[in-house]
Amino acid sequence: MRCVIARFPFDLTKNGVLDSMKGVKPEAITGESVLIGRRQYPVKQVGEIITRQDRRDFTGAEVTRAMTRLGFTCRSLQEPAPAAPSTLTPLQNASAMLGEAEPSAPAPAPAPASTDAGVTR
Repeated sequence: MRCVIARFPFDLTKNGVLDSMKGVKPEAITGESVLIGRRQYPVKQVGEIITRQDRRDFTGAEVTRAMTRLGFTCRSLQEPAPAAPSTLTPLQNASAMLGEAEPSAPAPAPAPASTDAGVTR
């Protein structure tokens, strides 16, 4: 299949990509990735190997588009799922919606001032 990556046309086949990536150790994935065989590779690593060009010469989107057209599974970096919201009281919920911190407990009453009234010296 003819694919354009970094303004250059490439005739890529699924078997050709599989052969090119055979024996290549996947790098750490920090962005989009491509599942080739049973391994997941960063798209920039795949693009560099199949085009023999520097990674700065093409975008990850170009490689992702080409790999998707060839039938490979491409994935974007998934952010961790947000933690389940804790159960808030109606007061805490309203306070959070207003953007204020949770109201603290009422301040304790000040201690009575000690007076020396009624004390003889």
